[in-house]
Amino acid sequence: MARDVDVAIIGGGIVGLANAWSAARQGRSVVLFERENRAEGASVRNFGMVWPIGQTAGEIHRRSLRSRERWLELAERAGLWVNPCGSLHLARRPDELAVIEEFAALAPALGFECRLLTPAETVAKSLGARTAGLLGALWSPTELCIDPREAIAKLPGFLAEEYGVQLRFGEAVTRIDDGRVWAGGKTWRAGRVVVCSGADFRTLFPEEFAASGIRKCKLQMMRTSPQPGGWRLGPHLAGGLTLCHYTSFQECPSLPALRDRVSRETPDFVKYGIHVMASQNGLGEVVIGDSHEYDEAISPFDKPEIDRLILDYLRDMLELPDPTIVGRWHGVYAKHPTQPLFLAEPQPNTHIVSATGGTGMTMSFGWADDLWERWEAGVTNQTRAVACQA
Repeated sequence: MARDVDVAIIGGGIVGLANAWSAARQGRSVVLFERENRAEGASVRNFGMVWPIGQTAGEIHRRSLRSRERWLELAERAGLWVNPCGSLHLARRPDELAVIEEFAALAPALGFECRLLTPAETVAKSLGARTAGLLGALWSPTELCIDPREAIAKLPGFLAEEYGVQLRFGEAVTRIDDGRVWAGGKTWRAGRVVVCSGADFRTLFPEEFAASGIRKCKLQMMRTSPQPGGWRLGPHLAGGLTLCHYTSFQECPSLPALRDRVSRETPDFVKYGIHVMASQNGLGEVVIGDSHEYDEAISPFDKPEIDRLILDYLRDMLELPDPTIVGRWHGVYAKHPTQPLFLAEPQPNTHIVSATGGTGMTMSFGWADDLWERWEAGVTNQTRAVACQA
């Protein structure tokens, strides 16, 4: 006999948890399936940065700020460690300084809250910023730091306790057909099914995956031991390479010149998609990364040269009391050439939802709220166009 539920969520990462929360807040009964005993995919392998400063100006940026508010709510209600630390983009070359000056001037019209800092103001905000060669920094107060390992572990229990979400961990969904979900030897019947398993939705809907244009992206990361004596980094730190990575800075006229210089002087950074960032979690560990390799370049074996390039660059921008690396890992996430959120409806009221480009922690709560508001209003056929063109 099939068990009845309003909503079935497939995937216990941040996209699945966000959609489960949004559905439950709408008063829907929810069951969440995760094939592992605990989520082990991209969501627990990232910086833990909630990063509005990097998002495309307009609706996407506004949704990132909405997501930010949800994280702050969870800090209060679920007891998550959430640090509203903000971020600094450090400029150490004249072309980097030109880009952040332009962005600071454009920011008010684009909806960003940020300002340019002098070197002295920069080091007053961050104990870790290396002063030698520092020309200035772009300060933004909107970024948060979370610990992905804590968040992904705690949120299911919060959803179960506060909203009655049924958790089915260790149960792989093997089939979805006309609102019926087969998992763990049982059948469930749901009014709406939402598949939130990243690129792994291809195991359930291979034809949709083949037509999606989604690629896989691998990134390498590291972390230090907890810093001694309670030392704190302060804001997230990013270097000039990061200005080339995020879409928000595409409005800056000087950006092409910066990209050209990076390509000429440091082609390996371009080859491996490296831009260097650092954040510090609640345990005092400093998380460092990252790189971007795609498709056939992805290997299960990490490349020591990528870690070396990241650490060499890091030494020029950051001073740590204890730079000892105690952990190394990689993550793999879905990447789409144009869509920040991939949506498909392979069956009536069965939706594939995949946050692409590594934006899950920053965007998932904002995306989920928007989707569930539309679904509850009966808007389904327009969802793909509205959500993906924003």
